[in-house]
Amino acid sequence: MSRHRLRKDVLAASLLRSLVLALGLLGLLVCVGATPARAERIDRSLRFVAAGRPDRTIPLDVLRARCGAREVRVDDPYYHREMRFLACPIRAVLELGFEAEAADEAAGDALERSSFLLRALDGYTKPASGEVLLGGGGFVAFADAALTDAEVVPFTPRFEPIDRRQVDPSPFYMVWTGIEAKDAHERPWPYQLATIEITSLERAFGRAAPRGLERSDRAWRGFERFVAECIACHSVNGEGGRVGPELNVPRSIVEYREAKQLKAFIQNPQSFRYTSMPAHLHLGEGDLDDLLAYFRAMSERKDDPAKPGSTGGAAHE
Repeated sequence: MSRHRLRKDVLAASLLRSLVLALGLLGLLVCVGATPARAERIDRSLRFVAAGRPDRTIPLDVLRARCGAREVRVDDPYYHREMRFLACPIRAVLELGFEAEAADEAAGDALERSSFLLRALDGYTKPASGEVLLGGGGFVAFADAALTDAEVVPFTPRFEPIDRRQVDPSPFYMVWTGIEAKDAHERPWPYQLATIEITSLERAFGRAAPRGLERSDRAWRGFERFVAECIACHSVNGEGGRVGPELNVPRSIVEYREAKQLKAFIQNPQSFRYTSMPAHLHLGEGDLDDLLAYFRAMSERKDDPAKPGSTGGAAHE
């Protein structure tokens, strides 16, 4: 064998050993580092926000100790079967998180009369009234009881992946007991719940309101329907959820979708494409007309927060 051929063989062997070593190290890093890194990213605490006072963050161990943690059975609309969760009653969670409001005797049933925003890590932002949240049957789940041993120390909560996207519902998942509560349209079911905020709809979504129109205008009924059905996932003029697309800026949805197609999509999006957007078969023709009247009104009230000089809706007050 020539010296030239020998040198080539030695070089090839050296390169092969280097490649095998690099792949081995990469595999070790993936196996050792992936799971712990995912667990460390989950902040298992719940944040409470109210105007006029500092935000309050309560870790899971405090919620478990002070909010009557228990096992509940739920007919779940996302898992499509009965589920067992470790959870705390919503009332106890809100009374702890908003102690000042709950203890204000002068305000009486202050929490029941409040409006709330339920904010999730993925951008989902669901409005809910205190009357609904405190009406009974609601719980803030922090673990799947079938996958989590509540007696093991340290406590390690686990959830089964949820919904079409198969995401981890952590840190918290709002659930409802009772057959009548299983419809996700009737009660809020936010998963990846991270923040609960007391605020008014005007404060939270003022830029998305059809200001400048008479309250009797159909667009206001559409706005109320949009807040009830859509704003958890979609935004208008930058205000609302972040799961679905913005619907007004830079172009309004009614500027590039025909009314008939838009109504059909809102009622049954799965007939158009596979999506996480739920069907709205309960909406009648009048409800859909109200929504389109709202979209048309907002197409004339664009206030893009991404552009310099955004008014924040002040021009339409």
